[in-house]
Amino acid sequence: MNGRPVVVTSAGAVRGRDDGRVSTWRGIRYGEPPTGRLRWRSPIPAAPWSGVADAVAFGPAAPQRPNPAVPLGPPGETRMDEDCLFLSVTRPSAEPPSGGLRPVMFWLQGGAYAMGASSQLLYRGDRLVTGGDVVLVTLNHRLGALGFLDVRSVGVDDAETNVALRDVLLALRWVRENIHAFGGDPDAVTVFGQSAGAGLVTALLASPAATGLFHHAIAQSPPAGSMYGPERAGTVARAFVERLGAGAAGDLRRVPVEAIVDAGAAVYTAIPRDHPGMLAFAPLVGDDLLPEAPIRVLSDGRGNPIPLIVGSTHDEATLFRLMRSPLLPIRRTALRRMLDAMRSEQQRAGVTFPEREQVLSAYGRRRPARGVRVATDIAFRMPALWVAAGHSAVAPTHLYRFDFAPPLLRLTGVGAAHATDLPYVWGEFDALPRDPSFLLGGRGVAERVSERMRGRWTEFAHGRGPGADWPAYESRRRATLVIGADDRVVPDLDEGLRAGWGEQVLTFG
Repeated sequence: MNGRPVVVTSAGAVRGRDDGRVSTWRGIRYGEPPTGRLRWRSPIPAAPWSGVADAVAFGPAAPQRPNPAVPLGPPGETRMDEDCLFLSVTRPSAEPPSGGLRPVMFWLQGGAYAMGASSQLLYRGDRLVTGGDVVLVTLNHRLGALGFLDVRSVGVDDAETNVALRDVLLALRWVRENIHAFGGDPDAVTVFGQSAGAGLVTALLASPAATGLFHHAIAQSPPAGSMYGPERAGTVARAFVERLGAGAAGDLRRVPVEAIVDAGAAVYTAIPRDHPGMLAFAPLVGDDLLPEAPIRVLSDGRGNPIPLIVGSTHDEATLFRLMRSPLLPIRRTALRRMLDAMRSEQQRAGVTFPEREQVLSAYGRRRPARGVRVATDIAFRMPALWVAAGHSAVAPTHLYRFDFAPPLLRLTGVGAAHATDLPYVWGEFDALPRDPSFLLGGRGVAERVSERMRGRWTEFAHGRGPGADWPAYESRRRATLVIGADDRVVPDLDEGLRAGWGEQVLTFG
């Protein structure tokens, strides 16, 4: 293997880098710039180019309001641009032991559908691909108002819906056509993601348009119930236009992207404040891609019959409390407003909503922690349970809960918070600046947890299952893997939660 490997794709040749451990091709264009008349329209495949294109730097991240605590990439190497439809490929330098094609892992990052980029150091992927003998694909797609806003309701008649999901589908079609040239197997593609990325995984599982594009799925902390129909989407679109100011709705495609990001950031905060539990940006239910809510499709056992790993962390909501994020209602008043809104909506749909006393019976008398636990479960844990219960009827499904936390995070009450599982999947513990997680020790144990978790994820991608000790979930035993310092399988780990919330799927419409 030379230091500048060249691969020929359907659109043209790309030259990457090889450091002796991994080969990388970064910033490969998979779609034409979604700008001008293509803003809020389906993406168009990349036009062919002549010669050999350098693929040594990540493509631009989608326009967003960045979070200083989570850099979008190496300092000075990351920029944002509305022209953001680029992907990257990473594979081991060595030839595969089998001599054949390697399975592909296709990553969708989290960030509340409004933040994130494939260039984040956490997603570098070196340890994942070399330890697991896989080919990794990461991508940027449209985010926030540019990716998830339904502007038809505010006068943009020729706009299309779910354009970010259409970006993902275009990238998956690129993988089907091109990944063999990188040594990847187009018939062994695992789509995996966390948080909003896991929400997209559940959307793909429920979308007829995704049939045949992937073969395994992993959903880490999926907010599978947080996808909305036209009425709620219209509420967000109108609030967005109000933030832009008078006259903007007449020609949204001419509005500067900076103004769209600013208005989107304002709505991102305002919507969950005014409507607790609701995200400003999320996939739209009711179009050609998502005719029905994914949580309904999957819990009914009607999703694409793809083997699935699904789960959540033990303490999801502590991150939102720590960051004072508006996205999850934790305080009593906000929780009550959210539950009352859900009750009204479910009753209009003819669905029985559990009584407050029944729900709270699952949480004992520890009132100070009750809000965090309720928010954790209604946003992440219960959707994972509902998905597992339904999807297990049509494909092998493995349910987990990630419980591991190093001493400092346990002592401070953060615990196994939302997104704390990510370094363990990727094997990257030094990706965040000034991360204090191991100030009180625990790094060695964490490395062993990571090695096991990476092994399970990549073995699953190879089609060999996530470990002989982790049985598939089924309605009789409901086996659940608890990932900790030592992994263990617990029958019906969530029996108390199911009794409190009931068996009926609850969601916003």
